[in-house]
Amino acid sequence: MTDLDYRAFWNGAFTWGDYLGSEVREHRDLWLAVDSRAVVPAWAAEEAAALGDGWKLLIISEDWCGDASNTVPVIARLAETAPGMQVRVVKRDEKPELIDRHLTSGARSIPLAVVLDRDFRPVGQWGPRPAELQEMVLREKKAGLRPLAEIYRDVRRWYARDRGESTLREILALMKQVA
Repeated sequence: MTDLDYRAFWNGAFTWGDYLGSEVREHRDLWLAVDSRAVVPAWAAEEAAALGDGWKLLIISEDWCGDASNTVPVIARLAETAPGMQVRVVKRDEKPELIDRHLTSGARSIPLAVVLDRDFRPVGQWGPRPAELQEMVLREKKAGLRPLAEIYRDVRRWYARDRGESTLREILALMKQVA
Protein backbone atom coordinates (compact mmCIF):
# COMPACT_ATOMS: atom_id res chain seq x y z
CA MET A 1 0.00 0.00 0.00
CA THR A 2 1.42 3.38 -0.94
CA ASP A 3 1.59 6.23 1.50
CA LEU A 4 -1.02 8.93 1.18
CA ASP A 5 0.02 12.57 0.98
CA TYR A 6 -2.05 13.97 3.84
CA ARG A 7 -0.61 17.44 3.28
CA ALA A 8 -2.07 17.38 -0.24
CA PHE A 9 -5.46 16.25 1.07
CA TRP A 10 -5.32 19.03 3.66
CA ASN A 11 -4.36 21.67 1.13
CA GLY A 12 -7.16 20.58 -1.20
CA ALA A 13 -9.80 20.37 1.54
CA PHE A 14 -12.49 22.90 2.38
CA THR A 15 -12.25 25.25 5.32
CA TRP A 16 -15.22 24.86 7.65
CA GLY A 17 -16.68 28.16 6.46
CA ASP A 18 -16.40 27.18 2.80
CA TYR A 19 -17.81 23.71 3.39
CA LEU A 20 -20.80 24.96 5.38
CA GLY A 21 -21.28 28.00 3.17
CA SER A 22 -21.15 26.45 -0.27
CA GLU A 23 -20.88 22.66 -0.10
CA VAL A 24 -23.68 21.76 2.30
CA ARG A 25 -26.85 21.55 0.26
CA GLU A 26 -28.70 18.54 1.63
CA HIS A 27 -30.21 18.99 5.08
CA ARG A 28 -28.84 22.54 5.06
CA ASP A 29 -31.23 23.77 7.76
CA LEU A 30 -30.11 20.99 10.11
CA TRP A 31 -26.42 21.74 9.52
CA LEU A 32 -26.98 25.45 10.13
CA ALA A 33 -29.06 24.80 13.26
CA VAL A 34 -26.43 22.51 14.79
CA ASP A 35 -23.69 24.96 13.84
CA SER A 36 -25.54 27.89 15.42
CA ARG A 37 -26.03 25.98 18.70
CA ALA A 38 -22.59 24.33 18.86
CA VAL A 39 -20.81 25.32 22.05
CA VAL A 40 -17.47 24.11 23.38
CA PRO A 41 -17.76 23.68 27.14
CA ALA A 42 -15.05 25.23 29.31
CA TRP A 43 -13.63 21.80 30.22
CA ALA A 44 -13.14 20.96 26.53
CA ALA A 45 -11.57 24.33 25.72
CA GLU A 46 -9.13 23.88 28.62
CA GLU A 47 -8.20 20.33 27.54
CA ALA A 48 -7.72 21.43 23.93
CA ALA A 49 -5.53 24.37 24.95
CA ALA A 50 -3.39 22.05 27.09
CA LEU A 51 -2.64 19.89 24.03
CA GLY A 52 -0.50 22.62 22.47
CA ASP A 53 -0.54 23.66 18.86
CA GLY A 54 0.00 22.05 15.48
CA TRP A 55 -3.07 19.77 15.56
CA LYS A 56 -5.09 19.29 12.41
CA LEU A 57 -8.43 17.51 12.13
CA LEU A 58 -9.07 16.35 8.57
CA ILE A 59 -12.75 15.48 8.49
CA ILE A 60 -14.18 13.13 5.88
CA SER A 61 -17.85 13.92 5.42
CA GLU A 62 -20.83 14.34 3.09
CA ASP A 63 -23.75 16.71 3.51
CA TRP A 64 -26.39 13.95 3.30
CA CYS A 65 -25.06 12.20 6.43
CA GLY A 66 -27.13 12.75 9.57
CA ASP A 67 -24.26 11.80 11.86
CA ALA A 68 -22.05 14.34 10.11
CA SER A 69 -24.59 17.14 10.48
CA ASN A 70 -24.71 16.45 14.21
CA THR A 71 -20.97 16.12 14.89
CA VAL A 72 -18.93 18.04 12.30
CA PRO A 73 -20.17 21.51 13.41
CA VAL A 74 -19.18 20.65 17.00
CA ILE A 75 -15.72 19.51 15.89
CA ALA A 76 -15.35 22.68 13.82
CA ARG A 77 -16.29 24.81 16.84
CA LEU A 78 -13.64 23.00 18.90
CA ALA A 79 -11.01 23.91 16.32
CA GLU A 80 -12.20 27.53 16.30
CA THR A 81 -11.97 27.66 20.09
CA ALA A 82 -8.64 25.88 20.59
CA PRO A 83 -5.46 27.80 19.91
CA GLY A 84 -3.27 25.90 17.48
CA MET A 85 -5.97 23.53 16.22
CA GLN A 86 -7.30 23.60 12.66
CA VAL A 87 -10.01 21.74 10.78
CA ARG A 88 -10.60 21.02 7.10
CA VAL A 89 -13.31 18.97 5.41
CA VAL A 90 -12.95 16.50 2.53
CA LYS A 91 -15.91 15.04 0.70
CA ARG A 92 -15.80 11.26 1.08
CA ASP A 93 -17.16 10.52 -2.37
CA GLU A 94 -14.58 12.75 -4.06
CA LYS A 95 -11.60 11.18 -2.25
CA PRO A 96 -12.21 7.41 -2.12
CA GLU A 97 -8.51 6.68 -1.64
CA LEU A 98 -8.59 8.63 1.63
CA ILE A 99 -11.67 6.97 3.13
CA ASP A 100 -10.46 3.56 1.95
CA ARG A 101 -7.42 4.02 4.19
CA HIS A 102 -9.72 4.74 7.15
CA LEU A 103 -12.51 2.19 6.90
CA THR A 104 -14.74 1.39 9.87
CA SER A 105 -15.27 -2.38 10.06
CA GLY A 106 -14.72 -2.53 6.30
CA ALA A 107 -17.22 0.26 5.53
CA ARG A 108 -16.80 3.82 4.26
CA SER A 109 -18.59 5.16 7.34
CA ILE A 110 -18.64 8.90 7.95
CA PRO A 111 -18.03 11.31 9.45
CA LEU A 112 -14.47 10.46 10.23
CA ALA A 113 -11.93 12.83 11.77
CA VAL A 114 -8.34 11.96 10.95
CA VAL A 115 -6.03 13.53 13.54
CA LEU A 116 -2.85 14.86 11.95
CA ASP A 117 0.23 16.12 13.74
CA ARG A 118 2.10 19.27 12.78
CA ASP A 119 3.93 17.34 10.03
CA PHE A 120 0.66 16.07 8.51
CA ARG A 121 1.18 12.52 9.76
CA PRO A 122 -1.99 10.67 10.79
CA VAL A 123 -1.81 9.81 14.47
CA GLY A 124 -5.39 8.70 15.11
CA GLN A 125 -8.96 8.77 13.91
CA TRP A 126 -12.42 9.22 15.35
CA GLY A 127 -15.82 8.28 13.97
CA PRO A 128 -18.31 7.64 12.61
CA ARG A 129 -20.28 8.50 15.76
CA PRO A 130 -19.68 8.56 19.52
CA ALA A 131 -18.96 5.09 20.92
CA GLU A 132 -22.08 4.86 23.08
CA LEU A 133 -24.33 5.79 20.17
CA GLN A 134 -22.46 3.50 17.77
CA GLU A 135 -23.01 0.56 20.13
CA MET A 136 -26.72 1.36 20.35
CA VAL A 137 -27.14 1.64 16.58
CA LEU A 138 -25.25 -1.58 15.86
CA ARG A 139 -27.20 -3.43 18.58
CA GLU A 140 -30.55 -2.19 17.25
CA LYS A 141 -29.72 -3.00 13.63
CA LYS A 142 -28.50 -6.47 14.56
CA ALA A 143 -31.65 -7.19 16.57
CA GLY A 144 -33.76 -6.21 13.56
CA LEU A 145 -36.82 -5.55 15.70
CA ARG A 146 -37.48 -1.96 14.69
CA PRO A 147 -37.60 -0.12 11.38
CA LEU A 148 -34.51 1.97 10.55
CA ALA A 149 -36.64 5.13 10.64
CA GLU A 150 -37.37 4.51 14.33
CA ILE A 151 -33.73 3.81 15.12
CA TYR A 152 -32.61 7.00 13.38
CA ARG A 153 -35.30 9.01 15.20
CA ASP A 154 -33.71 7.79 18.45
CA VAL A 155 -30.27 8.69 17.08
CA ARG A 156 -31.44 12.28 16.48
CA ARG A 157 -32.82 12.45 20.02
CA TRP A 158 -29.54 11.11 21.42
CA TYR A 159 -27.58 13.83 19.59
CA ALA A 160 -29.98 16.52 20.83
CA ARG A 161 -29.50 15.41 24.46
CA ASP A 162 -25.73 14.97 24.16
CA ARG A 163 -25.05 18.34 22.46
CA GLY A 164 -21.70 17.17 21.13
CA GLU A 165 -20.17 16.44 24.54
CA SER A 166 -19.37 12.79 23.74
CA THR A 167 -17.80 13.71 20.41
CA LEU A 168 -15.58 16.31 22.07
CA ARG A 169 -14.66 13.98 24.95
CA GLU A 170 -13.65 11.17 22.59
CA ILE A 171 -11.66 13.33 20.17
CA LEU A 172 -9.80 15.07 22.99
CA ALA A 173 -9.06 11.74 24.69
CA LEU A 174 -7.63 10.41 21.43
CA MET A 175 -5.46 13.49 21.00
CA LYS A 176 -4.20 13.27 24.60
CA GLN A 177 -3.12 9.66 23.98
CA VAL A 178 -0.85 10.71 21.14
CA ALA A 179 0.26 14.12 22.48
